[in-house]
This record gives sequence, structure tokens and C-alpha cells, in this order.
Amino acid sequence: MITLLTGKKGSGKTKKLIDLTHEAVVNSKGNVVCIEKGDTLTFDVDHNARLVNIEGYSISGFDSFYGFISGLCAGNYDITDILVDSTLKIGGGDLNQLTAFLARIKMLTDSAKVNITFSISADSADFPEEIFKLAEIK
Repeated sequence: MITLLTGKKGSGKTKKLIDLTHEAVVNSKGNVVCIEKGDTLTFDVDHNARLVNIEGYSISGFDSFYGFISGLCAGNYDITDILVDSTLKIGGGDLNQLTAFLARIKMLTDSAKVNITFSISADSADFPEEIFKLAEIK
């Protein structure tokens, strides 16, 4: 399942993502991964979740971001939840490319049985219609 936390900068998306990470750690029977750009969540995310600073992997663009997430799932089949902060800063700001990325991620979540939550600093009213078919918007 794909969930999108949407809203303008400062609307509380990161706080919700942190809360969802803590919830996933408590409820998961596997591993929880939280991906961020930078190291601002180091002291906020439960130590039982794997916190990944994506800046250390030279990821730019949605294609390489998809490869990174696929690699995580391929390397550890016990991952149940992946939560991503600052999605558009990692992949780029093009909402059409985001749509194509989410379509590929949807196939991954269906086959790997992993829940992925993305925080996106954008108003959902600006999203292409296809995104609403691919993900739950919060």
C-alpha cells in the first residue's frame, strides 16, 4: 500500500511521518525503514527503525530513487514498512514524474508486500488524477 502525506511546508507532515514510524515499529513483525534527506530525524525516530540518510547514496531523480527502494526490498525481505521524508527533494519536483514513480512503486508494494509512506510538500489539488488511483492521500 502507498500512502502520501501531503501539504505545504510547515503543515506537520514530518511530525506525522515520525508518529507513523513509531506506530510501525510497535506493530510490525518485520523491519521498518525511514528514509530522509539529511540527518534531521536522528533523535526523533525510534532506534528500532532503520534510519537512512539518502544523501550518502548519491540518489537523484525518481529512477535512481526507485532503484534504491527496490534494492532495499530485494536485500531484506523482512521489511514491512518504508517511510520517506522530503520525497520531492529526493526525486525532483515534477509531479508527472512522481506519478510514473508511484506506478512503479505500486507494483513493488504489491509483490513485496511492503507499505510505503511518502511525505510530499505539495497540495494534493495540484496532483495529476492518476496519483489518486495509486495511493491513499492523507
